[in-house]
Amino acid sequence: MTPEAYERCELCPRQCHAARSQGVRGFCGATSTLRVARSALHFWEEPPISGESGSGAIFFSGCPLRCAFCQNHEISHGGFGIEVSSSRLARMMLELESQGALNINLVTPLHYAPHVREAVSLAREKGLSVPIVCNTSGYELAGVVRDMADVVDVWLTDFKYASPTLARDLSGAEDYPEVAATALVEMLDCVRAAGGALLADDGAMRRGIIVRHLVLPGHAEDSVAVLDRVWELCGNDVDLSVMNQFTPNEACRAKGGDLARAVTDDDCAAQARHRLSCRRAAARTGDERSRRDASRDSRSGTTDPRHDGALLHFQGKLMSTLQFATSQGKPVVVVGSLNMDLVMRTPRVPVGGETLHGHEFSTLPG
Repeated sequence: MTPEAYERCELCPRQCHAARSQGVRGFCGATSTLRVARSALHFWEEPPISGESGSGAIFFSGCPLRCAFCQNHEISHGGFGIEVSSSRLARMMLELESQGALNINLVTPLHYAPHVREAVSLAREKGLSVPIVCNTSGYELAGVVRDMADVVDVWLTDFKYASPTLARDLSGAEDYPEVAATALVEMLDCVRAAGGALLADDGAMRRGIIVRHLVLPGHAEDSVAVLDRVWELCGNDVDLSVMNQFTPNEACRAKGGDLARAVTDDDCAAQARHRLSCRRAAARTGDERSRRDASRDSRSGTTDPRHDGALLHFQGKLMSTLQFATSQGKPVVVVGSLNMDLVMRTPRVPVGGETLHGHEFSTLPG
């Protein structure tokens, strides 16, 4: 993974062949000049990522997807960000660790894979000790995942769609389900090769995979299909984060239709019922963790997916993080095994400046 990759770019599934090293923008919107839009502690990722001390999030400008509901469009396609070098990126990582970051959370980084690889290596040489999280849309090439596996500890990856039609209509990527599945299998192979998932004593993830899925209004059937697909690919070897905090952006509100509204209880109930049935089916396979989770369902009596509370099966610091976040009205979900616990019901809050603005960079213009 060297800078030569920018000469005829094939770093993402778009395979646009842009001469990024000559200043041509790829499909992602980026040249070979590294641009970062935000660098700051972030407290509202999944509890195994943020814990209490926060995740050291670094947002990269540009994105190979075209999601109609994107909340960070100024970053993904608006050119927001500043030019930085690999050495400066390495210093950002060290600065975030010095502020107490639980990990370094690289958000949509792999269209800059050569820079990222170099920066992580430089930071490690200077003493960086926390895990590296690759926070990705899931739309990645398996070869790039494989090439980056020795500098990435945790894969925090989306699995947005099971339907190629929905992926085409909402993200301009009909091949998303196939590409995301292939990338996820590669991530799992890499984690297994490194020794498997690893948690710290406080529940913080040191190595492993969390698969995220955002429930979209009006598309609960696709969420059900996503859960099935992830189970087929990974069984109980990845954690799953199902999110219900969809918030329509300005373009979605203007266009109308399902994406102009928030997720309803019915949307969430459909996938929650399905997840519960998957857990019970998995328990019949004899997996010890599955049997334990299904037994806990029976004891707790929480078979209603519209339960007003949440099953919180984290201990100590992570439990207090969830409770604090809920009290602050933040969108938080429960993360667990794929035959997992009931998703926490959370308020729908708009994504505002906190998502975009860090301690180092100015606020968005206008």
